[in-house]
Amino acid sequence: MSAHLASRRTHGRTAVLLVGALGCAMTVLDTNVVGIVLPTIARDLNASFADIEWVISTYVLCFSALLLPAGSIADRYGRKRVFLCGIVLFALASCACGLAPTATALYLARGAQGVGAAFLLAPALAIIGHAFHEESARARAWAIWGAIMGLTMVLAPLIGGAINALLGWRWAFHINVPICAALALAVAGVIDESRDPTPRPLDFAGIVLFAGGMFAFTWALIVGPVQGWGSAGFLLRLGAGLVLFLGFSQVERRGRHPMLDLSLFAAPAFVGAVIAMLAYAASAQVMASLLPLFLQNARGKTALLAGVSMLPFALAMLVLPQVGRRLATRLRSYQILALGLAIVALGNLAMMVAAGHHSPALLILAMAVLGSGGGLLNGETQKAIMGTVPRHRAGMASGISTTARFSGILLGFASLGAVLAGGVQAALRDSMLHVGISGTPGFADTIAAGDLARALAMYPATLHETLTALARDSYGAGFARAFLVAGVVSLVASVTVYVLMRDRRRV
Repeated sequence: MSAHLASRRTHGRTAVLLVGALGCAMTVLDTNVVGIVLPTIARDLNASFADIEWVISTYVLCFSALLLPAGSIADRYGRKRVFLCGIVLFALASCACGLAPTATALYLARGAQGVGAAFLLAPALAIIGHAFHEESARARAWAIWGAIMGLTMVLAPLIGGAINALLGWRWAFHINVPICAALALAVAGVIDESRDPTPRPLDFAGIVLFAGGMFAFTWALIVGPVQGWGSAGFLLRLGAGLVLFLGFSQVERRGRHPMLDLSLFAAPAFVGAVIAMLAYAASAQVMASLLPLFLQNARGKTALLAGVSMLPFALAMLVLPQVGRRLATRLRSYQILALGLAIVALGNLAMMVAAGHHSPALLILAMAVLGSGGGLLNGETQKAIMGTVPRHRAGMASGISTTARFSGILLGFASLGAVLAGGVQAALRDSMLHVGISGTPGFADTIAAGDLARALAMYPATLHETLTALARDSYGAGFARAFLVAGVVSLVASVTVYVLMRDRRRV
């Protein structure tokens, strides 16, 4: 009888794990699928490059800003209840995204989708953590969770390309609705309600200041290439971001129940682990959104072929965490992190070279190296952050880790996007001047957005072949700059992490 009850309990926990992991996978799937269809969205909605950046940035901004408070709200009001609310909001926002008539309507709906994603992911993680208490069972559960996330990352570009080719980009959002309906039914039938008996009060001031600071910085990076890096608009937004983050640090330092406990950052090892997470997200994981733009706009691939072409990157991201686990028996955490960041730097520099050439073999190799470094870091960054704090601070550390990951993606996409846009426009102006073609207002920005057909319509048909070649080469030159910046960031982070984390004192 006891064996039968134990078997039922095991099956029940497995079902909880699978449902929770599917909820988490929804957020990864949506981010990467949308990356594949971005160029099609730009063409269909006549979007500028800034609009395209907002489509990604509003989602990740709302997602990253609300992850910590979403976890606190779930602990207070019930994880199952908040999980279901997150699923419903995510489904409604996805429907609004698919129906969006303009780029502005799309990225506003994406912001709502990001809010839903935060209230979907945070309780899902808490539900899994609550269901598995024993150390061995917990480790096995998170290993399965990581494998599901990795598989989702591999399949997302293929799914995005297939949806774009067969159904159109709007179904990249509409498809979430039936999936969310099935997920909600599974949550209602499988997951029991749970909550923290002593929940932390919500830090409303911290939430507003952190979200405002991230928004101001993102806005500054997006308007920088358009208005100029010395313009009043850029400097005003940058200054606002600094003031808001300064206010956030003061509120967190003095608050009785801060959203972010700044005392954790007193340990160099913890700071190094957070830097590793930020750098990994900003220079490797962000490529899930940037590589589709490169493959379609610089190499002229369709969305479906771009999804297939990303397999070297995606498969390496899936396989290398297993290598990282084996390396953990020989190397310390900070050595694995420094090595992974160095490989990411090498991969980005290889992509910089590949962006200036048309060698498929070089491109495949560069993407595989970049994905290998990212895969090595993917599991190790989370483990390193958790390993530098005492067990009773694990909840706060987990929230910081997840927030750092998505903040890194947001800042990486905005900053590398700014470098890309500036590089494309500068290279296009120079190359057009070299061949004696005068520039037309809006042409360079339309090319940067990936809408080649609308850009070519500004010129006579006799120039289309020449302008197409110039546009592809200019996009490659802009991406070469972006890959260079990403490579430098990850290389500097590698050295910084190695130095900081050699001090193994815990918080």
